[in-house]
Amino acid sequence: MKNLKTNFLKHSFYELILLVLLFPASAKAQIQKVEPPFWYAGMKNPELQIMFYGKNIAQYEASVSNNVAIKNVEKTENPNYLFVTINTKDVKASELTFSFKNKNKVAFKQKYALKERRANSADRKSYDASDLMYLIMPDRFANGNPKNDSDASLTEKGNRQDPSGRHGGDIEGIIKNLDYISSLGATTIWSTPLCEDNDKQHSYHTYGQSDVYKIDSRYGTNDDYARLSAEMHKKNMKLVMDYVTNHWGITHWMMKDIPTKTWFNQFETFTQTHHRREVITDIHASKIDQEVCVDGWFVPSMPDLNLRNTLVAKYLTQNAIWWIEFANLDGFRVDTYNYSDKTAMANWAKSITDEYPNFNIVGEIWMHNQANLAFWQKDSKVGSIENYNSNLPSVMDFTLQSQITSAFNENEPSWDSGLIKFYNNFAMDFLYPNTNNILVFAENHDTDRMNEKFKYDLPKYKLAMTLLATVRGIPQIYYGSEIGMGGDKGKGGDADIRQDFPGGWAGDKNNAFTKEGRTPEQAAYFDFSSKLFNWRKTNEAVHFGKMTHYIPENNTYVYFRYTDKKTVMVVFNNNAKEQVVKTNRFKESIKNFKSGKDVITGKTFDLATEITLEPKSALVLELQ
Repeated sequence: MKNLKTNFLKHSFYELILLVLLFPASAKAQIQKVEPPFWYAGMKNPELQIMFYGKNIAQYEASVSNNVAIKNVEKTENPNYLFVTINTKDVKASELTFSFKNKNKVAFKQKYALKERRANSADRKSYDASDLMYLIMPDRFANGNPKNDSDASLTEKGNRQDPSGRHGGDIEGIIKNLDYISSLGATTIWSTPLCEDNDKQHSYHTYGQSDVYKIDSRYGTNDDYARLSAEMHKKNMKLVMDYVTNHWGITHWMMKDIPTKTWFNQFETFTQTHHRREVITDIHASKIDQEVCVDGWFVPSMPDLNLRNTLVAKYLTQNAIWWIEFANLDGFRVDTYNYSDKTAMANWAKSITDEYPNFNIVGEIWMHNQANLAFWQKDSKVGSIENYNSNLPSVMDFTLQSQITSAFNENEPSWDSGLIKFYNNFAMDFLYPNTNNILVFAENHDTDRMNEKFKYDLPKYKLAMTLLATVRGIPQIYYGSEIGMGGDKGKGGDADIRQDFPGGWAGDKNNAFTKEGRTPEQAAYFDFSSKLFNWRKTNEAVHFGKMTHYIPENNTYVYFRYTDKKTVMVVFNNNAKEQVVKTNRFKESIKNFKSGKDVITGKTFDLATEITLEPKSALVLELQ
């Protein structure tokens, strides 16, 4: 078309008429969006639903080249959408051409690429209990490219002076600090969503996405995201995408022209979820309570997706798979998992794990009851009571999370306070089908900051990190806590628990990404964390070993993690004064071991009679 414009004056009037006849309305003019924008050959599920969007596109009859079969064409009450399902079985990577006819005449064409997959893509490994997951809010982590802090096409501009505004952290900032994250002992990065969020304000958290096929330009580009993944893989690190199935943002491009009235859950008047997710498994629950829970909007700015609509379910499934292939992802964390229809979510998870058998997905099930949590893990005995299988490999251990920030503040034990909380938590592990595949954490981007709850008491921080490093499951830590960062959610709201990482911006007073730039206080937190979690990388007993624990006494708690080859003894003193722990009670776990070497200090402890612990301290002993 550029050449046509350049040579316009060289053509006669009749030549121009001929050109118009030969090249009628172009596909680019007619089709505004194609999603997925391209696909991959050789997928296990060969059926591909392609959404074509453009003015009155439903009036056209679609066909496709290369002898590819069209299995189904679906139209909705909105004539601007056409959903075409093709069968890609045995179709090699190639460029397809879709033709759109009107009255048996081709009105326009659209090319569509089927790309080659990476070798062994289906068998990709994922994160597991041998990993340490590092949670980042990219806008608050590091500004690697100040030129993209604002974008003319997006409403909210960069403003670091606004605690709830866009601060400029981006993908480049993560890439530039991968060595820092690795030095901490982290092997996996979970970043909060990076897809475009065009909300007028508070868009930095990016959970109100406006385009789920496009990285927010204030973070970078799609290619930047793929580059992040590639750079991480060079360092033997894994990338986890934060995926949102329950809702989009109010500014999502489809909200201006909804494909069908059932694409989003809608009520006669605005209805917000009541957040009482117990009703989902409650055998006594009323239908209206269940409906409001699942179909109600999370907040007014986040329209609730209707996954019971098969077009929506297929769209979200393919979008998730597209990102796995495009960015070479290693796993998902799924936001507000149990706010969506549970049958649809089970199908969504199964579709992904059928395609990638080793792919791990952890769901945010923000509930504080082990039965409620266990219900949602794949192959759950609890779920089987009502013949339900979520197909979700992993859940987040919110019961443990709430206990960490309370128990270590309780110096005086009682029947149900202090370290007994941990014992009681793990005593309920019989409910879970796979305790090794549970995400364990003390905090995240939505909860109170751990260091704030501990009043910046370093010994309590060490206790919490020791627990996370040595219990069953996949440990996750939140950016900045490893250098003592905090924040008071009660006073400063979400922005206060999502502060900028010091050193991530030019001109910051200190650069905590470097050893030389850390304050003595920051160094004390980091050095301990780095030593603990780098040790954890090397010890299989705390990855997949069994666990034996003993009822806490005098606010001390002892457990063992062990395999046939290694045994680790973990001893906690939660008192504000020194404690002596007699070892004869633990003979069945100590067996013939004579001593234990503390993984932090290197000091050796004799296991014959007793161990003395300093106030508010823990020992991680490799038994010898």
